[in-house]
Amino acid sequence: MDLISDGKTRVAWATSLANLAAPAVAECTAAQELTDRITPDGLQVDPTTADVDTGSLKSKFDTKEVGRVSFETQITFKRGDTLQEDWPYQNLTYGVHGVLIVRRGIDAETAWAAGQQVECYPMVCGERANVSPAANEVMKFISPVKVYSPPATNAVVAA
Repeated sequence: MDLISDGKTRVAWATSLANLAAPAVAECTAAQELTDRITPDGLQVDPTTADVDTGSLKSKFDTKEVGRVSFETQITFKRGDTLQEDWPYQNLTYGVHGVLIVRRGIDAETAWAAGQQVECYPMVCGERANVSPAANEVMKFISPVKVYSPPATNAVVAA
């Protein structure tokens, strides 16, 4: 049976983590919850792996090995009409560093628990961009976030 993604992604922002590969339950719980402020298609953390040409002058075929990984990252948020609901707009501003914690495949309402697989991305925020107003849409903004240090894409929550 296929795993449906609707309602099965949780995202939070921590100012820091003691261990990216094993964030503690308490650190995940204390992190600022972002899930309900991100648009349904607004989480973009897309890796790209560069090619390293391993061919030589005598090669008859192009051969490659994996090279550096980079990420195209941005988050589209809904604006809120209270300070708490508008936390991402007020706090994820240019130059702010933190760690984006992403958990997939478990109901978003499920509490953080030891043993859950998560992705931890050390991020720095770029200049936020207000999305142009449109009829029948909520007010939104895009936060371009940059991975500034190697992430832990197969982290496991620790007790």
